[in-house]
Amino acid sequence: MKLGIVGLPNVGKSTLFNSLTKAGAESANYPFCTIDPNVGIVTVPDERLKLLGDMYHSKKVTPAVIEFVDIAGLVKGASKGEGLGNQFLSNIREVDAIVHVVRCFEDDNVVHVDGNINPLRDIETINLELIFSDIEILERRIAKVGKQARMDKTAAKEAALLERVKALLEDGKLAMAFQPEDEDEEAIFASLNLLTAKPVIYAANVSEDDLADDGASNAGVAAVREYAAESGSGVFVICAQIEEEISELEEDEKAMFLEDLGLKESGLDKLVKASYKLLGLISFLTSGEDETRAWTIKIGTKAPQAAGKIHTDFERGFIKAEVVNYKDLLEQGSLAAAREKGLVRMEGKEYVVQDGDNILFRFNV
Repeated sequence: MKLGIVGLPNVGKSTLFNSLTKAGAESANYPFCTIDPNVGIVTVPDERLKLLGDMYHSKKVTPAVIEFVDIAGLVKGASKGEGLGNQFLSNIREVDAIVHVVRCFEDDNVVHVDGNINPLRDIETINLELIFSDIEILERRIAKVGKQARMDKTAAKEAALLERVKALLEDGKLAMAFQPEDEDEEAIFASLNLLTAKPVIYAANVSEDDLADDGASNAGVAAVREYAAESGSGVFVICAQIEEEISELEEDEKAMFLEDLGLKESGLDKLVKASYKLLGLISFLTSGEDETRAWTIKIGTKAPQAAGKIHTDFERGFIKAEVVNYKDLLEQGSLAAAREKGLVRMEGKEYVVQDGDNILFRFNV
């Protein structure tokens, strides 16, 4: 999974990016990988892995990972090359979803680019830049397809769709509001890879005082939640400053620190849950002496395709999947004991994999 983090200057975006990537790298002893200064890979917190790894005495425990892309330089006018925006807007086109950090805290020491705190205005500013960038992409495509449209029915259909999407954006709406009329249009629309068609998770960045009640008493957070609900987007409350402090702590200290603040989970935990929910993702597990590992798949994925996440040979030569819920496996203490209790099932090609399934794939190639 790849997430792009956007936000205006001084909203806490860089602080959040740095703290999340550092915390995520340390939490599971996974090396923080700097692909370039704006990309970080973090592990998905999953207590099931440690429990299964301990039970099997696994030599290696491998969590699922999220790649974060810090989209720097987004300011008003970014789509026209202001700041560094144009340079980084291309980076965000490849992400699965956008994490939009919105400032919902007051701090006289941190100047807001527009002079005062207004979360909805900030959201609109970023959205407008993304819309302008999408319109530019559409205009290029229209110029290319338009020449073929007179002689080619397929090109004519695409040209008509492009004009409809462009009109929607010029009306100030996001591309996610576009409704394709058939499968052909769905395919054309998906190929455009528009920024404003991507799922969005709003990270409402609050002060420490607003964390305890999850931002319930913060008017800015309420406005962001209402906006997110209308657009079908995700939202979670976070304090980037606190996350930065958490990222400096050892694992046992983190739990105590969160407890002292009256919190049950860190910002990274919240973001992972919001991302998985918005994108419709789950994890299945594989366990053994060599390795215990989490694999991320879409909800509704069938057993052969899940096997293909491990290796294409597993999907090609799929025979059966030996499935047991991780809780049952832990309670019984071994796969053999779970089999004796009738808790292990043999599933075929039509089986839809569930979150928390521990699977041993049988295949032949």
